[in-house]
Amino acid sequence: MAVLVTGGAGYIGSHMVWELLGGGEEVVVLDRLSSGFDWAVAPEARLYVGDIADAALVAKILREHSVDAIVHFAGSIVVPESVADPLGYYGNNTAGTRTLLEQAVRGGVPHFIFSSTAAVYGSAGLEPIVEDARLAPESPYGRSKLMCEWMLADAAAAHPLTYTALRYFNVAGADPRGRTGQSTAGATHLIKVACETATGKRKAMQVYGTDYPTPDGTCVRDYIHVSDLVAAHRLALQRLREGGGSLVANCGYSHGYSVLDVIESVRRVHGSDLAVTMAPRRPGDAASVIADSNLARRELAWTPQHDDLDGIVTSALEWERVLARKNSSAG
Repeated sequence: MAVLVTGGAGYIGSHMVWELLGGGEEVVVLDRLSSGFDWAVAPEARLYVGDIADAALVAKILREHSVDAIVHFAGSIVVPESVADPLGYYGNNTAGTRTLLEQAVRGGVPHFIFSSTAAVYGSAGLEPIVEDARLAPESPYGRSKLMCEWMLADAAAAHPLTYTALRYFNVAGADPRGRTGQSTAGATHLIKVACETATGKRKAMQVYGTDYPTPDGTCVRDYIHVSDLVAAHRLALQRLREGGGSLVANCGYSHGYSVLDVIESVRRVHGSDLAVTMAPRRPGDAASVIADSNLARRELAWTPQHDDLDGIVTSALEWERVLARKNSSAG
């Protein structure tokens, strides 16, 4: 039996591969390498370069590797890009997931774990968000992910399939052992941007909006270390294999940090100043997005190990140094 990790050459997916291998799993990766890297895939895993929309390839992988679980990360994730290219997002995220899910059902794969997002909630207010909050995504990205959740629920009702959809908040940091991290050029994640600014990869960074109804006027987000996130996936798989029912759960720490908090942490950990300019609000940015993660903690027996902003930043900065050495040796 093997676990198929789609998008396993990307940021979160590559961490998931290491997590599964560490648990003794056989792992197969399917990634088209549009934003991932073949070198990010652990050498013990089998990499297929291809698209989840290629039904024949997916069927071949499921059959030849006796896949009993799919952990699905493949997809497009940039909100402004989804506004500019909605059909591309519905094609890659929603239609691609439909093809993957259809092949899972046809191939008799019993378990499916889906990478969802807090964007399904939209602007939910200042309090921690619970899973039964109103679902009101404000971008094609968020809607494309919510459509996938609906498909999973309908497929599980009609077929012998159980699933877990984990709604991520703001994923950050890198593997503490330095094996993988956020490597995509032009990434938009705040901690990544701040670390690139601190290390000179960017000349400066901007803070969008200083007049939000938050303690310091800047947006507040719930930052979760990627290692804790993939641990939640591993526990979700264990729960499904032990007979647990389908589940939708938030993944976050249930508290947040502002943009200025993050910048100050990067300054503190790196030991240098950052070039920061203030800019107007961006359309669509919520004042605060924080998870209520009690359901995941209870149902998955999930206990985060990296809930520390400076620790998250430290791992992210170290990964920037790893990338610099990679680029230097490649040049």
